Amino acid sequence: MSSMRDRNPEAVLAGQRGRCTFCSLSHNVIVRTGDGGIVLVTLKKYHGLGNDYLIYDPNQNRELLQERQIQLLCRRNTGVGADGILFGPVLENEKIKVRIFNPDGSEAERSGNGIRIFSKYLKDVCSYTTGVSLPNMVGILCGATTNTPALGAAQQTLKQMGLESSTPALGCAVAYPMGVVGVILAVLLIRKVLVRKEDLEIKEKDDANKTYIAAFQVHNPAIFNKSIKDIAHLSYPKFVISRLWRDGHVSIPTSDKVLKEGDRLLVITAEKDALALTVLFGEQENTDWNKEDIDWNAIDSELVSQRIVVTRPELNGKKLGALRLRNHYGINISRVYRSGVQLLATPGLILQLGDRLTVVGEKAAIQNVEKVLGNAVKSLKEPNLVVIFIGIVLGLALGAIPFSIPGISTPVKLGLAGGPIIVGILLGTFGPRIHMITYTTRSANLMLRALGLSMYLACLGLDAGAHFFDTVFRSEGLLWIGLGAGLTIIPTVLVGFVAFKMMKIDFGTVSGMLCGSMANPMALNYANDTIPGDNPSVAYATVYPLCMFLRVIIAQVLLMFLLG
Repeated sequence: MSSMRDRNPEAVLAGQRGRCTFCSLSHNVIVRTGDGGIVLVTLKKYHGLGNDYLIYDPNQNRELLQERQIQLLCRRNTGVGADGILFGPVLENEKIKVRIFNPDGSEAERSGNGIRIFSKYLKDVCSYTTGVSLPNMVGILCGATTNTPALGAAQQTLKQMGLESSTPALGCAVAYPMGVVGVILAVLLIRKVLVRKEDLEIKEKDDANKTYIAAFQVHNPAIFNKSIKDIAHLSYPKFVISRLWRDGHVSIPTSDKVLKEGDRLLVITAEKDALALTVLFGEQENTDWNKEDIDWNAIDSELVSQRIVVTRPELNGKKLGALRLRNHYGINISRVYRSGVQLLATPGLILQLGDRLTVVGEKAAIQNVEKVLGNAVKSLKEPNLVVIFIGIVLGLALGAIPFSIPGISTPVKLGLAGGPIIVGILLGTFGPRIHMITYTTRSANLMLRALGLSMYLACLGLDAGAHFFDTVFRSEGLLWIGLGAGLTIIPTVLVGFVAFKMMKIDFGTVSGMLCGSMANPMALNYANDTIPGDNPSVAYATVYPLCMFLRVIIAQVLLMFLLG
């Protein structure tokens, strides 16, 4: 027999004899079989109360140890070294039992300390329920939820605890394909059983960001001869006056413009606020100004409507009102488009690089504003990777900071995955406010995401590939696949049922929410292809960061709480 040990067990156990504590090590050992072949076996070494035993779990190994093999394994100079071998768990008459072997290969009747050590092992690996060790179970959980950052955090935690860090990778690799397919199957099941045809129809939802255009006539005596600035300070919803018609002429109203009786106003606001503005101004016209095919330049010959892109870096993070474009150039900014979303152009809106502003005014004035904002679209084609690398560095630094959780002796870290996620969210939210350019091209964004995921999965495959097929084509592998499928489908179906039937959330939102909770972009692509509207994508983006972060923490807490 030849031995391949991960570390010297004697060095680890030195000075610990006589203490009432348990410690464990994992060993992968090559054992010669009776027919001259070799086989790789997995052993766990536990120490407690002055004894150390090797745990030989038949659920994880196929080879039955012979007397000579036990002797060689227990030798301290040439083997792993132990006071004996605990063979189990073994199920006899529906009871869990363990066989105890002495270092000479003979079987012992009983060992009090051996029983205590074996009980600790059962607690650690949870083999009394599934026969799957806790590290493997955590790997299956990560694969079932297609959450590779959680796997990275789990591996880092095991390494920190002095255990074999590659153990969860195999469980993740086995469960990952079913994790992808399982969410799709769950969505299909909910759709087949619960969803009616009318539930798939697109329903308009109140969106705080969605702009609404309406025309009003000034008939309220309370605002006669008052400036727009004074009216805006009243306790009414936010609005932007795009055009003002008076005596057959159109103009761009500045903040000092005084309203008169009979003025016609083109106002941009939120749809839910239209009634309140009707009370403010006096009367709302029946014309529908929200059609997609409106030619704004044909409404009047005096004004031009044009979209201008913010490309000047010095404008990133500045408030729209601080530019004073309306008063300086006589133009009006009615709407702002950012990542496909319409935003109301209020003075407090913080601009970001790449924002598309709808500017209304005279042609000469718009040309001047174009110089101020930039509108150099070519400059946006260059990927901006500086902030990405800053985020990576800060994320790694944050992930390395330990913080304690009550009841767990070992501090928890966000790790290589959780740290960058948190920093990315913070930079995306607050970066423009400190004039940090977070804009990058969509192609660069997609490339980095795809490349990162591909590289990680490739490394995962290399790590788990050595024993992948040996595991999959055994009853143990089928158990792992079944556990992964259960962890994927059962919670997804239950949550989907509660959200759709009890909480009355539309099916598109429920589907996106389930895909985001499982960090499953492949399932999201399926949902987007089969469900009309963009509700799945919106729900996915909403729940994804939180669920990703929680699983990174949960994976570590499970390992530290149960193995610590």
